Amino acid sequence: MAADTPTILATSIGLDSRGRDRYDADAGPVFDLAADLSGATGTPKVCFVGTATGDDAAVITTMYSALSARFRPSHLEVFSMPNVDDVRGHLLAQDVVWVGGGSVANLLALWRLHGWDEHLRAAWEAGVVLGGVSAGSLCWHLGGTTDSFGPTLRPVTNGLGFLPFSNGVHYDSERQRRPLYHSLIADGTLADGYATDDGVGLVYRGTEMVEAVADRPNCAAYRVVREVDADGIGTARETVIEPRRLR
Repeated sequence: MAADTPTILATSIGLDSRGRDRYDADAGPVFDLAADLSGATGTPKVCFVGTATGDDAAVITTMYSALSARFRPSHLEVFSMPNVDDVRGHLLAQDVVWVGGGSVANLLALWRLHGWDEHLRAAWEAGVVLGGVSAGSLCWHLGGTTDSFGPTLRPVTNGLGFLPFSNGVHYDSERQRRPLYHSLIADGTLADGYATDDGVGLVYRGTEMVEAVADRPNCAAYRVVREVDADGIGTARETVIEPRRLR
């Protein structure tokens, strides 16, 4: 089965750590939500795409370990060559495609080079739920803020644009993402958009944001829009969106 409307689950939610080792983790409730949104029957098929971390073998292994108890996991690699012959067909056969965090700038460049941007759009339009965390959230939007170019946060403005908004991830981090996101919207560098604290995700049906969800307390989503005063000076206005708790 497939989602009855093109669906994206864009988040600042990762795996649930089981201990001190970041590679020892479980799939949290956000993955069950993604599967539910897909309308999957039986054991949902979830494909992990780890382009943003260079198809790191340890990350891929972690995802298989985390997903295997409740899902049928697979993955797509671009390094050093695609690991399946028919990437488009593989994506279309999934219930959920989950994109990991890392460098969104590198991810976008490589997907476009290999035509994966078009394959992913075809999957989205066919009802495969597209989801992800951090870079895997930013990529579906018009742009956002990123550390892809170094420790100083910078804007990225060449997202895939499946969603006609900008996106802010890890909004409550200590790295000053919120003020930068505000300033970039105020000056028109970024379009109006949505932001998520760690632990929060956004559900889009078509291109409409229909719900915010969270896997922990004391976090929120935000709508941030540009307003222009009588002198033509732009400012950013932020509205809090209370998320529905997933657990």
